[in-house]
Amino acid sequence: MSGLDQDLQKAREKTPYGLLVIIFLILGSVAGVAGGFLYWTLSDLPKINAIEQYVPVESSKVYSSDGQVLAEFYVERRTFLPHYEIPDHVKKAIIAIEDARFYSHPGVDMIGIFRALVQDIRAGSIKQGGSTITQQLAKMLFLKPEKSIKRKIREAALSIRIERRYTKDEILGLYLNQAYFGTRAYGIEAASQTYFGKQAKELSLAEAALLASLPKAPSHYSPFRNHDKANDRRAVVLQQMLGHKFIDRRQYEAAIKEPLPAAPHYRKYEAPYFIELLRQQLEQKFGNKLYTSGYRIYSTVDLKMQQAAEKALANGITIIEKRRKPGIQASLVAIDLRSGHIRAMVGGFDFWKNQFNRATQAMRQPGSAFKPFVYLAALREGMTSEDMINDSPISFRGNKPGQIWAPKNYDGKYNGAVSLKTALARSLNAATVRLASKVGIDNIIGTARELGIRSDMQPYMPLALGASDMTLLEMTHAYSVFAYGKKMDLIPYERIENRDRVLIEENLPRLTDILEEGITRELRILLGAVVKEGTASKARELKRPIYGKTGTTNDYTDAWFIGFDEALAVGVWVGRDNHTSIGNKETGAQAALPIWIEFMKSVTVN
Repeated sequence: MSGLDQDLQKAREKTPYGLLVIIFLILGSVAGVAGGFLYWTLSDLPKINAIEQYVPVESSKVYSSDGQVLAEFYVERRTFLPHYEIPDHVKKAIIAIEDARFYSHPGVDMIGIFRALVQDIRAGSIKQGGSTITQQLAKMLFLKPEKSIKRKIREAALSIRIERRYTKDEILGLYLNQAYFGTRAYGIEAASQTYFGKQAKELSLAEAALLASLPKAPSHYSPFRNHDKANDRRAVVLQQMLGHKFIDRRQYEAAIKEPLPAAPHYRKYEAPYFIELLRQQLEQKFGNKLYTSGYRIYSTVDLKMQQAAEKALANGITIIEKRRKPGIQASLVAIDLRSGHIRAMVGGFDFWKNQFNRATQAMRQPGSAFKPFVYLAALREGMTSEDMINDSPISFRGNKPGQIWAPKNYDGKYNGAVSLKTALARSLNAATVRLASKVGIDNIIGTARELGIRSDMQPYMPLALGASDMTLLEMTHAYSVFAYGKKMDLIPYERIENRDRVLIEENLPRLTDILEEGITRELRILLGAVVKEGTASKARELKRPIYGKTGTTNDYTDAWFIGFDEALAVGVWVGRDNHTSIGNKETGAQAALPIWIEFMKSVTVN
């Protein structure tokens, strides 16, 4: 017989008080077990001061060069908001529905628990919860979402400790930043942006009441899924606020009539093709931290330029498709000549339908837009814009036996001896190939490489007419060297700060002298003649010095114009993704140049 059994037997055999003794022994035994359970449950509680090292998962934001938000990168859409920046009526809304005695209890509300218990008994099931805001925060930060007595005890103990260490406003602020509001929105600021497209400080009373109604069951009370249930739940919040005298009857009546939001405000990126390119680059550098660490990324995109580029491209495609069958695509890149900053990038007609970036991913033949590299190679060999070259029939042996390659001019005519300036301005193929033969194809490839062309270039004479595939971005980058003779590193972002506004990376312009001043001057003469008297004469309407070159490939498959003024190098490509013809006579001057001109009309030269 155990010691406890023996004690019980003695108690029965003795005085009338034996029963009382038995009860005390049982209670003592239970108390011992309960004490052991509590010790086991609470012995390894997390340290509360961990909250001071708490770093919430926070969205990283991308800003334009003028400080406008372009995009967010996130796993959980969240923007941390200090408790002192959260509006008072937002705090009162959440307190009214979640924890009316928040400012008076020590972390665990015994009155609230008793009240909830009475309600549950009356209802015959669990209808009311007794968890305070502090308990919910403790669960969010420290505990697993399991349903057990052990977890509830730990939750209560942690809550009391939290209340002893932190102020009520600090606790409420942490809760509002941590809570999940549905629709992928974590925290009050992200919820405000997602549901109403505004900052939390701009929320109306009705909007605050709706958000306060969501943490209990975000999907169940979502206005986008269950309009009536969301409306009823918001009404409960407003009634609670009225009952606790957080608002008056007039405020209640006005708020109850306010309509619910009809659709979430998902952020569609500004400059989406650029943002996706930037995201991929930064993900390689920062990994998952890009989506969780609240970085502030200051990009080089000028939002006004970007919007002008998107408008010009959309208008240009619409105009072309009025005279041609649908399916036209286009891309545009703008680079700052002083810094290498990418100021605008459009990779296609509609990113949200097709994310293929035709500015950076599409490998297309540049046609005559490649010719300036031939002429630059000649200038570096000592020739000038006024030197003569013979524009007459010329032919070369092809790759196969008996095959002959004989380039012809666009109009089928030949002009005899012409200056280099005339040959480039009129885009004469025969003269250009003859010049390429003179300076050497390897020399041309080397020149193009030095200016930034990284794509494979076939070491055969058709390269002189742009017969190797390249991207618009690398072509425009190379053209930027023509302006001042300096090669710049392309810069998509100027700096990155962490969530505390501490600088963690900065990109300063990096320029390398490539071309001598005399050669740059001669290049400007050549490329200026293309605008003044050649294939890009439409650009004269801009009424300022413009330099550039059109490009057209066989069967009018690709149309290009790449050029620059004193501030920007800008490239435009037009074509079809399936490499079929845009349409008869759709040259670079006809299809690409009008888009380029419309964009440049909106650009102010500083």
